[in-house]
Amino acid sequence: MAQKPSIPKGTRDFGPEEMIKRSYIFDTIKSVFRTYGFMPLETPAMENLSTLMGKYGEEGDKLLFKILNSGDYLRGVDPAMISSEQVNLLSAQLCEKGLRYDLTVPFARYVVQHQSEISFPFKRYQIQPVWRADRPQKGRYREFYQCDVDVIGSRSLLNEVELIEIVARVFEKLRVRVTLKMNNRKILFGIAETLGHADKMVDITVAIDKLDKIGIEAVNEELAQKGIDAAAIEKLQPILALSGTHREKLACLRQVIGGSETGVLGIEEMETLFGYVEALGTPLEIELDLSLARGLNYYTGAIFEVKAQDFQIGSICGGGRYDDLTGIFGMPGMSGVGISFGADRIYDVLCGLNLYPEEASLSTRVLLLNFGGDEQMAALRTAQQLRAAGIACEVYPDAAKMKKQMEYANRRKIPFVGMIGSEELAAGKVTLKNMANGEQQCCPMADLAGFLN
Repeated sequence: MAQKPSIPKGTRDFGPEEMIKRSYIFDTIKSVFRTYGFMPLETPAMENLSTLMGKYGEEGDKLLFKILNSGDYLRGVDPAMISSEQVNLLSAQLCEKGLRYDLTVPFARYVVQHQSEISFPFKRYQIQPVWRADRPQKGRYREFYQCDVDVIGSRSLLNEVELIEIVARVFEKLRVRVTLKMNNRKILFGIAETLGHADKMVDITVAIDKLDKIGIEAVNEELAQKGIDAAAIEKLQPILALSGTHREKLACLRQVIGGSETGVLGIEEMETLFGYVEALGTPLEIELDLSLARGLNYYTGAIFEVKAQDFQIGSICGGGRYDDLTGIFGMPGMSGVGISFGADRIYDVLCGLNLYPEEASLSTRVLLLNFGGDEQMAALRTAQQLRAAGIACEVYPDAAKMKKQMEYANRRKIPFVGMIGSEELAAGKVTLKNMANGEQQCCPMADLAGFLN
């Protein structure tokens, strides 16, 4: 019996209709990136594990897809290790490469490897798939596309301002109402320092980053399990519950963490950013969210997360400032900032809210029916003219019954059907049928492209 075909959990096939919609998303995002001077870049799907490991925190490392060494991958491996439960040590022996977890670490690797060829600050965008060995669920996939935009080689906060504007422009073009949540890792360090647990900043940020997902009680339990004492946990509660405008929140924070030099620096950075955004009148709903932590360890400054207002799904965009990501590859002091648009979740949002424009669901605009003989040649010549004018069209390949050809047009949702029968051929005209309302009208063959445009 033939094996039933399937694909791995957490991955998806995209048929032609879905791909047209996805291309609309990619093209919209690219068009905005380019207006800000960002240049395209691609990196390999797999990287050396030494490049990926240790960059995403302990939880991130667990989600890396590792690739078995080719050939005799067991050669040189201690047999005792194979029978032991030392999985991490064994995988290090069997796997030298892994699928990329995100696009930022490969970007940092690229910058260091090609530093002599790059003009800094370096502005790049990258649209490629990434892989995470996560548990598949609604809005969470094991293979998904990211649309990243980063600038590296500048510490100026104008770069953050530019990214905020890019978020506003992209979602304005896609007609999705969103909220941009912001915080600053320096503020989070200031909070940890004020609590007396500066050495446990990572544990604290990983826990509070789950606040929206698991609730405050579960976050407090996780903090306690990580060794945060009850007094510190109690002191954290009013900070996470701060309300009001971002200016009011920042003013309250100054009073609470004003003894932390790093924390105050983070507050000043956020005040500057909000000042620029207000002065420019950026049309975007922005919220200072002190529970936002972004679990990745390499963030050091402002952090961002975008959520759709009218569709229930996780964040659809996120990023932040990283001051020394290239330092792990031997190039210290190269600050950068970037943001990543989650194409797959954006796709789900647009589908859920039915926000695709009509042209994003269409490929072919006109189907020219095939009546064989001289009429077939006339259809082919007409198709040439339409394509030269930039109009997507098809000629039905077989001189089949008209009913079959019309059914094909309906199934493909082609809006117009052109008919060149013997009478039309003699008159040099095309009968054009609007498939939506059934109306028909004759048009000179030479004028068909102009009529459709």
